[in-house]
Amino acid sequence: MRILLAGATGTLGKAVHEALRARGHEIVTASRKGSDISVDITEPESIRAMYEKAGRVDAVANAAGWVPWKPLTELGPDDVLAGLRGKAFSQVELVRQGAASAAEDASFTLVTGVLSRDPVLTGSMASLANGAIEAFVRAAAIELPHRQRINVVSPTVFTESMPAYGEIFVGFQPVPVAAAARAYVRSIEGRQTGRVYVVE
Repeated sequence: MRILLAGATGTLGKAVHEALRARGHEIVTASRKGSDISVDITEPESIRAMYEKAGRVDAVANAAGWVPWKPLTELGPDDVLAGLRGKAFSQVELVRQGAASAAEDASFTLVTGVLSRDPVLTGSMASLANGAIEAFVRAAAIELPHRQRINVVSPTVFTESMPAYGEIFVGFQPVPVAAAARAYVRSIEGRQTGRVYVVE
C-alpha cells in the first residue's frame, strides 16, 4: 500500500513509519520539516498542497497534534482555539480533504490519547481535543464515501516520553511507542471502521 504519514518525524511518527515499512508498505512522509513533503496540518491550504504533492494514496495516517498545557484558570480564548486547531480541527481537515483525493477504499488513522478517558492537571485542552476527535471518528465512519474507513489510536503515555512528561503522568503505566505503532498497522491493514484503538 502507498501510505501518507503526517507527523512522521516525531516519536510516534518514527515508530509508525518503521512498523509500516517493515510490512512492505510505501511511505510518503509529511511534517513541518525533514520529510518528503512539508506540511502544517493546522493550515487547510497546506493540507491541500500536501495531498496534491502526494498524489493518490491508499491510506492516510496522522501522528501529529499539539495542545497548550496550562491550568484551566490560566487558559484564555486563544489557548482554547489553538488547542482545538492543533489537534482537533487539523485532523478533521485531513479527513475532510483526504476523502476526495485518497483511494475509494482508503483508510484514515488519527491519534488521540489517554486523557480523553483519564484526565490530569493542566491537560484539559488535551482531554477536550481527544474527546472531540474520538466522537468525530465514530460519526465520520458512517459518512465517508465509497468504502473508505476511519479509526483512531488512543495510547497512554509512552515509555520513551517519560523523561519529559513523567511528572504530568504520575502513576500511569507507560507503554512502548512500538505498541501504538502496531495499532496503526491494525487500523490500516484491517477492515474495521469507527474504532478507538486504546493502547495501554
